[in-house]
Formats: sequence, structure tokens, C-alpha cells
Amino acid sequence: MRLAERKSSSLPRLDDSLVGPADYSFPDTRVLGHSLGFSSRSMIHTPSRPIAVSTAPLPSSGFSSRSAVETSSRARLKQSSVVQSSFHSAQVHSRSKRSKSLCQADQELLPVPVPAPTEKAFYPLTLPPGTLRHSLSGTLAQDRGYWQEEELPCQHTYKGPSHRTISRITNRQQQQQHYQQQGSAFWQQHVSRSSQAQYQAPLHRAASLHSVRSVGKGVDVMDGASIHSNDPLDGIQSLDMATAVRYLSESDAALQILGAAYIQHQCYHSNQAKKQVCDLHGIPALVQLFSSDNRAVLRYATGATRNLIYENSNNKAALVDAGGVARLVSILSEADEELRKTVTGVLWNLSSRDNLKEKLSREALSELTEKVLVPLCNSTALNASEREIFYNTTGCLRNLSSVNERTRQKMRDTQGLVDSLVSYIEQEETPDDKGLENSLCVMRNLSYQLYSELPPSVRLRLEGPRRATSIKDSEAIGCFTLYSRKDTENLSILSEVSRQPKGADWLWHPKVVALYKLVLQSSDSNSTGREAAIGALQNITAGETRWASVLSGVVLEQERMLPILLDLLDTNSEMELRPLTGLLRNLARHSSNKDHMATNVVKVLVSKLPSDGHQKTPSCEVVVNMCGALNNLVSSSSLAARDISYFNGIPKLVGIKTSHDNSSGGYKAARAASTVLGNMFQYNKLHKDYKLLLSPPDGFVI
Repeated sequence: MRLAERKSSSLPRLDDSLVGPADYSFPDTRVLGHSLGFSSRSMIHTPSRPIAVSTAPLPSSGFSSRSAVETSSRARLKQSSVVQSSFHSAQVHSRSKRSKSLCQADQELLPVPVPAPTEKAFYPLTLPPGTLRHSLSGTLAQDRGYWQEEELPCQHTYKGPSHRTISRITNRQQQQQHYQQQGSAFWQQHVSRSSQAQYQAPLHRAASLHSVRSVGKGVDVMDGASIHSNDPLDGIQSLDMATAVRYLSESDAALQILGAAYIQHQCYHSNQAKKQVCDLHGIPALVQLFSSDNRAVLRYATGATRNLIYENSNNKAALVDAGGVARLVSILSEADEELRKTVTGVLWNLSSRDNLKEKLSREALSELTEKVLVPLCNSTALNASEREIFYNTTGCLRNLSSVNERTRQKMRDTQGLVDSLVSYIEQEETPDDKGLENSLCVMRNLSYQLYSELPPSVRLRLEGPRRATSIKDSEAIGCFTLYSRKDTENLSILSEVSRQPKGADWLWHPKVVALYKLVLQSSDSNSTGREAAIGALQNITAGETRWASVLSGVVLEQERMLPILLDLLDTNSEMELRPLTGLLRNLARHSSNKDHMATNVVKVLVSKLPSDGHQKTPSCEVVVNMCGALNNLVSSSSLAARDISYFNGIPKLVGIKTSHDNSSGGYKAARAASTVLGNMFQYNKLHKDYKLLLSPPDGFVI
């Protein structure tokens, strides 16, 4: 107060003892900031105390901004104490307001004493309300000749260091809250924009190489991908085919990836691009990348190859000529499932060409069996990727097994191949599994012409001792021989049945019949799987060999599969009817009790026969098989001939014989029906029944 008095000596002095209360109101702080030009940043950055510094000089009024009132130099100590006591009472009242913000505008009205100076005596002087005003720092300021006072909660922070420290902490916290609110709003806005951008253009990742179909061309590398500046495929849109092929021979892995990805993308859409890559000698360059140590390079190179050879015979031949098969097989040792899926898919595509199957069997058969087939079939449960790898592999084997005798024999002799297929068929619980379907088809193909393609030692073992070398009356005990011929044959069969099948033995072992029966009993199995199982049974029961007769007996007597087979006849699928009627024809030939079989079979077969040869369904091949089955029964059973007549089979057979088109299939069906009618005529006691059904009676003329 004394410092203020010295600096403002020109002002009249006030008597502290005559201080009286005066009411005043607070102005809005926003008006204060504009009228006086105080800087809000000066309050924040003041290191010692939160006192606002004026950015513009105040109008000269002779008053110091450092004191609330001016005092005379002659003021006594007791007068000063009166002012201090009044100030202390106001301070106590203001402490309850300290929790309010510094910038709070709605302050409560407080009384402030304003003394009036005189020369010798002191008179109480009350200024108009609202003429005194505090600044943001708790000091006075002048505005248009009026003094207004605004009291803020921290106006007395200059009284002590602890109060100043508390004010600085409070100001700092408010500043941090302000910036945090601004930062949070900015971050939410940024995240919103980022999420919207990601929705419009998802992050790029390596394209999945999942097959679209069984021998598909993969997936376009650009499907579901967005190219960013940090992506290895950045710049793919600006490439051309010549540059992409040139990149394949670069030493930089990034350029190799870019070139292979471009080829994969273009060959997915355009057949012209496939021809262009071949003309630019891009296939040998891709084959060179199959030896890369970079996993990403291998993925894109094999993916490009898969799209490149899809439905393109020239590119398939070029890939094989460039040594691509051996390089692809070497990749099968990689632990990358996506890579193995692509490689097996490429090999499956290659195996669809007949002129490439033998080369594939020489270069890839052993590795496919050892590195893929055997490990997967030894697993207890396969995941989705492993199932697709198995599906691709068995699809390749399915194509290879259909080419010729040499390839079939090589596959039979490949260690672990047949065992793995049997193991998968036994363990698979999903009837419509694609891998199961392929496995059954491979088993059917490997059993084709089985007995004529077996090694001589195996064939001799299955055929048993010949009649010329059979045991005769030698080593007789008394009047009995040691073994009869039939007993010798039975012992030979028992020795084969008791043998544990291994490898190719599964193809003709009686246990395989039970395996096929499980497939046929499943109502959920798909048509192709059923057709493969029936076809395999047809193959192992075909011919006049002794072992074909043995397995026919297993089907009819041991496994009792005849009712299952007859139920399957209730279908219009030619795929199933052809092998099914062929199997019934074989069983009718080898059946030891034809009367029993005729009782069960004739009615169903006659109902399936067409009324004449002009009907398109069932096909001529199916009609030939059904007539063959009826003929095998009629030739040894009069009961079969009687049932054919009883179920109105004679008019149908005559219609097939006499009315047909001039196709080769029609002639074959007519000859088969004529053969059945001729064999039926040998039973003289049935002629009366024939005459009732036929007019004229010369319908049996062959």
C-alpha cells in the first residue's frame, strides 16, 4: 500500500478509518477482455503467478493498478489496521468461492468499502454502484471514467507462495483439460475419416488361391484388394505384359512379385493374355522363380502359373517342356498350406491332358504320394486347407489312373498309395466329401482289367492250382483221399482271406467289398461316389476268372448286398445305372443259386425294361446289361424264364428285338433281347404260356 502511495502521490489520499460498505456488480469477463485487451496467453504462461498482463497501456488516471485503494503517507498504523481487518473479513467471505473457475462470469455480489479523502478530516464517500472493477488478476482498472470491481476466487494469490502454487496448478490442469478435449475431438474426427476410408478401400493382403472349381484357375489377385503406396503391388495398374515378363527375370524380389501378380491378374480375365505370355517366353521365366527362396515370390509365381495353364493346352505343354513339373514337385516340401494348395492345383490341371499323364506319373507320382497323400491320410482330422490339398492331389491321381495299363500298374506298385486311399475311405465320416469321391474313383480305375494286368505270380496265387496239378489219390489213407478238389480250392481261398491286405492287395481282397458296402449304405453319399463304388465292384467281379467268382460270392452270400443293389435301381441316373446293371450281370453269372437270385431280381429288371427299342431311357447300354443279367439267369434256371413271362417281360423283349433305330446301340440291345427269348424257348413246358402272350408264335425266331 505504501508503494502504491508513493507511485500515485498526485491522487487524493483516503482515510482508512472512514471505509464504508458499497455495493457493486461484476461485469462480464468477455467484455473485460475486449475492452482492456488482456492477453489470455499471458495468464497461462506467467511462471510466478496468474496475473494478466495488459497488452495495451491503460489511460493515465494517476492510479496504480497494483493497489485496491490509495492511502495517505500520514495514515496512522491503527487506521491501516482497520483497513486490513475489513480486508480480512472480505477475504474470509471470498474463500468459499475458490472452487469456481477463474473465467467464471456469474460471480456473486460482494460489498467493497470506498473511502473519500479530505484535507484535514475524513468524510465517507460512496461512489456510484458498479464504478469499481477488478481485472483478471484481482486488481483495478479504469474504463470510461468509471471504476468497476470484479472479484475472482484467486484474486489474493499474491498473499503467499502456497496460494500462487495452487493457482498455477489449477491453471495448468485447466489448460491440459482444454487441450485434451481438443485432441479427443480431433482424434475422433480422424478415426471417423480413417474408418470410412478403410470401408471404401480395404487393406490389401495376399490374395487367396482357393479353387473356384475342382480344377479351377484360382482367384484374381486383385479381388478384394486395394493398392496402397506401401504395398508390393503398387504400380501394377501401370504395367504392360512385356514389362511384367521382363520383371520375372530381375534380381529384385519386389519386381518379380509385381510381374507375377500382373500375369496372374491378366490371365484370370483374358485368354489373349495367356497366349501373349507364352509368346513372350514368360513360362520358362516363371519356372525359374519356382526355385526362389522368397515365399511371396513362390506364391505369386505358382498362382500366375495356375491361371496361365487353365483351359490352355499349349501353355500346359510349354510348362512341362520347361521342366516345370520337377520344380513344382520340389515345392511340395514347403510347410505353407496356401502354396501347397496352389501347386497341387497346378498338377491337377496338368493331369487333365492325356498326352501329359505318363510324364506326370514318372515325375510327380512318387512325390505326391510320399509328401502329400501319406501324411494327410495318417492325420486324425484334417482342416479345411488340408482337405483341399488332399482333394487336389486325389484329383490328379484320378486323372492319372485313367490313362493306360502302364500308369495303372505303376500306381498299384507305388508304396503307400492304395493303403492311404483305403485309410481315408474308412475314416471319412462325411459322405459327400470331395476327397472321398476322388479316392473311390481312383480305386475303381485301378481295379479296371485287374486280373489281366496282375503280375503272373499274383495271378497264379489267385487262380489256385490247376486241375492237372490238383491232388489226386496219392497219400490216401484207407479208401479216402487226403483232400478233395473242392477242399483244396476252399483252403486256397481261406489263405487269401486270412492274409492281411497291404498295398495293391486291397484291390482284390474280400475286405474291400465291405468297404464299398459302407459307401452304398450311406443315404447321404453323392451320386459320383456311389457310381465309383459300384464300378469298383463291377470290375472285381467281371470275367470268368476264379477270383471274380469268389468275390461275387462274397457280395451275395457274405455281405448280402443284393437288396441294397436292387434298391439302387430305383433311379434314372445313367451314371449309376450303367455300372449297377453291369454288376448285377456279373453276379448273375457267378451266382451259385440262380433260382434264389431270379426270385429277387427278375421282377425288378423286367420293370426297368423299355417297351421297345425307340425309347431313349434307359440307354441301350443299360438295356444290354439287363438283358445279359436275365440271360445268365434263364440259361440255368427255368424259374427265371417263368418269372419273365409272368411279369409281362416277353412283350418288352419282343419290342426291343423287333422295333429299334439303326444305331449300333439299338442293334446290340436287339441282339441281347433276342438271346434271352431264344434261351427261354428251350423250356418246353412254358410254351403254352408263351403262346398266350405272343401272336404269331414265330416271335421267338432268332
